[in-house]
Amino acid sequence: MKKLVMMFAMLAMVMLVQAQELKVGDALPKFELKSSMYGDVKPADLKGKVVLVSLFATWCGPCQKELADVQSTLWSKYKDNKDFKLLVIGREHTDEDLKKYNERKNFTFPLYPDPKREVYSMFAEKTIPRAYLFDKQGKLIYASIGYTAEEFQKLMETIEKAL
Repeated sequence: MKKLVMMFAMLAMVMLVQAQELKVGDALPKFELKSSMYGDVKPADLKGKVVLVSLFATWCGPCQKELADVQSTLWSKYKDNKDFKLLVIGREHTDEDLKKYNERKNFTFPLYPDPKREVYSMFAEKTIPRAYLFDKQGKLIYASIGYTAEEFQKLMETIEKAL
């Protein structure tokens, strides 16, 4: 009986840990992205870089506004910076979904698929768009939920300071 109670307690703790959202100061989760269009991204590729993880869906209105700003403001400024990595991840989308989406939107930054929410679940349980900025040591220094022009400006300022 004690073993059974202990197993349930451990299971509850694991579920609670998984359900928590990332907070400032947390470490960048260890994940891999696989894309037939843009190649794979492994944790080793992110070491020593300022990393922006942007989580979105193609059907999400606020996501469209945020990604338009990413294209016009952020990507044009940081795409050639070797100390910066942008990871735009399509929640519940495949490479093929994102290819069709990009044909309509003409974004020049890479879009990575997360068809089963495996990466997304390491960051949050619900709500998009999400933006997470990690410093060169892999610590979360900025997080946002939703989109406003003011929040996007704050993100841009935080990126500049981190670089």
